[in-house]
Formats: sequence, C-alpha cells, structure tokens
Amino acid sequence: MQFKRLTALFFAGALAFSAAAADISIRIAPPRARVEHRTSSPGRNFVWISGYQRWDGHGYDWSPGRWEQRPRPNARWQAHKWKHQRDGWVLVEGHWR
Repeated sequence: MQFKRLTALFFAGALAFSAAAADISIRIAPPRARVEHRTSSPGRNFVWISGYQRWDGHGYDWSPGRWEQRPRPNARWQAHKWKHQRDGWVLVEGHWR
C-alpha cells in the first residue's frame, strides 16, 4: 500500500511539473494578426477559427484561419491569444467552451 501511494505522488508531481513547463515564454512580441478574408461557411454548424501567429522555435509563423465544426450544440470557440508575462509572451491556445 505504501508503494502505491508513493508511486501515485510521484506521478502527480511529474504531471504538475510537466503542465507548468509546457508554457514557453518568447521574449519577442508577436507580430500583428493578419486580415483574413473568410470563405463561405461549409454548413450551419461551422464556426470560423481565426488565424494566429504561432512560434515555430525560430520565429513567428502565420497559422491561417479555418472553418471548424462545433463539437456539440452551442459550443463556443475561445480564440488563441498571446499573453504578456514578466518573462515574455506566452501563447494561450484556443479551445472550445
């Protein structure tokens, strides 16, 4: 029983550390978003996901917008955004709410 608890604590700590280490801070501010022209919606249950500047390890690269089908009725898309923190810029990934 003691071994199982110790193992569980180890893995819980490793998960907490990896989640905190997942944020990569970029010292260079992201460029402005590009103006995109949306194509026609492919269907009633689709939502436009705006493009954004992503960091590829060497510089910013534009990830173009796209239409995406809602995973469930009334789902809303929370857009990607760059958040300024003390050490630089961190990307907050877009996600469904």
